[in-house]
Amino acid sequence: MTSENREDLVVLLRDVVEEFDCTSGTLHRAEGDELHLVAHEGIPDPVLARIETVPVGKGMAGIAADRREPVQVCNLQIDDSGVVESGARETMMEGAIAAPIIGPDGAFEGVIGVAKPESYEFTTAEREQLLRAGTRIARRLR
Repeated sequence: MTSENREDLVVLLRDVVEEFDCTSGTLHRAEGDELHLVAHEGIPDPVLARIETVPVGKGMAGIAADRREPVQVCNLQIDDSGVVESGARETMMEGAIAAPIIGPDGAFEGVIGVAKPESYEFTTAEREQLLRAGTRIARRLR
């Protein structure tokens, strides 16, 4: 991936973060059984090392990839569902959602996630909106 492509992805992610009135976000590209971080916004440095590579099936992004559907928590700080990895709490975010990026051809390309600093339950319409945002981004991940 060229630095120009990476910069484009950062801009696209930032637009989605703003669209959802969030303060942080991540964009992972699928490579085999792993997700690789290609863009981020508002993520503390200590967390970046932990999310640079995420196994499919682990953490919010990995579970969204595995299930091929959005995964959300109302409050990362107190969630005990098993979806949230302990390192995610270091973001100081609460309301968070991760959604698979499915291209127009139906191919799985990665995962996009956004989060807010307060407790928040994303609506069905917002989940669908994030899936559509992912579809718009899908071709840029190839």
